[in-house]
Order: sequence, then structure tokens, then C-alpha cells
Amino acid sequence: METEMQHRTVLLDEAVDALLWRLDGVYVDGTFGRGGHSRKILNRLGPQGRLIAFDKDPQAIAEASKIDDPRFAIVHESFAAMREVLARLGVNAVAGVLLDLGVSSPQVDDPARGFSFRFDGPLDMRMDPSRGESAADWLARVSQDELTEVIRNYGEERFAVQIAKALIARRADADRLGPLVSTRELAEIVAGAVKTREKGQNPATRTFQAIRIHVNQELAELPIALGAALDVLEYGGKLVVISFHSLEDRIVKRFMQAHAKPPVIDRRVPLRASDIPRPKMILRGRVKPGDAETTANPRARSAIMRVAERAAP
Repeated sequence: METEMQHRTVLLDEAVDALLWRLDGVYVDGTFGRGGHSRKILNRLGPQGRLIAFDKDPQAIAEASKIDDPRFAIVHESFAAMREVLARLGVNAVAGVLLDLGVSSPQVDDPARGFSFRFDGPLDMRMDPSRGESAADWLARVSQDELTEVIRNYGEERFAVQIAKALIARRADADRLGPLVSTRELAEIVAGAVKTREKGQNPATRTFQAIRIHVNQELAELPIALGAALDVLEYGGKLVVISFHSLEDRIVKRFMQAHAKPPVIDRRVPLRASDIPRPKMILRGRVKPGDAETTANPRARSAIMRVAERAAP
């Protein structure tokens, strides 16, 4: 599905095929985005099915409001609030949860959102501009040590120390230059601090990723959402997660693998076979986009989809 800003939903058919296993179930789309997955799910669901979608972005909520379907509901919340929201809606268990992580093309391509170094715009980077602290506000107060840690850990940037020093030096000159509020200036400062870079990659790529992840608490919210999904999935229910960088995928992979292993038990304690704890999840595979999709949509190249099933006790 595409919007006017040419958003292409990654692994659309593969994700929906993996998610839907009974057409009268309740499903969760934890990241509505521009609605590609949600619309596909609704097209496939039966009349008794139900879809509850989440998103922090007000523009995504506005897009979702265009869907006129009694089986569909949109919630303006992070997927990390899934457990509490579903309880409030009276939903005790769901047949599947889909999480399509990262930012959407319309977010990246809109200069006003401040996600991209390719445009000059306000240094915001919030998924929900109505809540929380913008990137500019955070950079105006963060310590050099914390900034270094964020850039190193969330951007996997080997020049994190040099970049942090350059940004703190720029802040010290704010009386003369004014505050740092522009994506273009941030990109220029980073480029000046990065000595070498992989061919074809902008020097600011990793730093922009790191600041965006921190501002939106993406890696902090993901384990909460995964744990909530496990709690609300009915037996046989599917968890489908699409990630776009190694930090996200590592969290997803470790979570699924940890719950696919039998719990550790004290073998000195006699147990009946029926009392032995079982794994909570069954791994159902890992999928990457094919050549045709990555050719048509280069942003799909880094995508990895992992699928797991809630195991019966």
C-alpha cells in the first residue's frame, strides 16, 4: 500500500500470512504506521474478527480514522501499553500480535518531523510531537558522558566520543550561534567529527538513529511490548515482529529464543510429567524480503521478520 508520500509496507503478504491462523480472532497491530498491514488484515478477517491497532504518531491516528470498519479500533498509545489497553477494552486474549518496528517513510520524508539528515527541518524526532522531549531539548541539556553512551550504544558509532565532544562544544557557543535546533546543522557537526565512513553511508546516519531511538525510548519499550504480547496471546497465537536494525532484532531474537527453551528446573525435586514446565513459545521461522521487494523498495533491505507461536502448556 502507498500513500501520497510513497510509503511501502515491508513484507506485507508474508507478515499477514504468518499472523492470521483463524479468521474470527482478535488481532493486534502494534504499529499502525500508514495502515498497510492493518488494511490487509481487515481484508482477510472474517465478520467476527477484530483488529486493534496502536500508534504514537498523530498522523498515523489521522490515517487510521479513515478506516470505516466496525471490526477496527485505533488507540493513540505506544505498543508498550498493550496489556493495559486491552484489559481496559475487555480483551483477555488475542490470536496474534504484529509489531512492525522503526519509522515509516512518511515520517522520514517529512522535514518537519526532524528524522532525516537529508532535509533541513526542526530537530524534533518524536514519534508523538505532542508528548515528551524533542531531540533539540534533549541535546540542550544532556551531559557529554550520556550523549557519548547513547551514540555509541544506540548508533553503534565508533566515533561517539568525538561526536559528543563536538556537540557539547557547539552548545557552549549557543550565546553566539543560538541553540542547536536544525537537522542540517546537526548533520554538519557530525560530519565534521567523523573521520571516515562506510562507502555510500552518510556520516550522520548512526547518530540520527541513536538520538531518535533515545528520544522515543524505542529499545526500552520493545521488551515491554514483547512481554505483553506473550501474556495476551492465546495458545496457538502468533507473534510476528519486523525489525530494521541489529539492535531491535537482537532483542526480538533473544526474547523468542529464551521463551522457546524449557524453563530450568531442579531435577532433584520429583515431578510428574504433567508438572514439568514447558516452553512458552515455538519458533516458527525467520524471513527476509526477496530480491523483487528490495529492488522496488531499497528501505526493505535491512528488514528481518521473526515469527513465534504461543505454545500450549
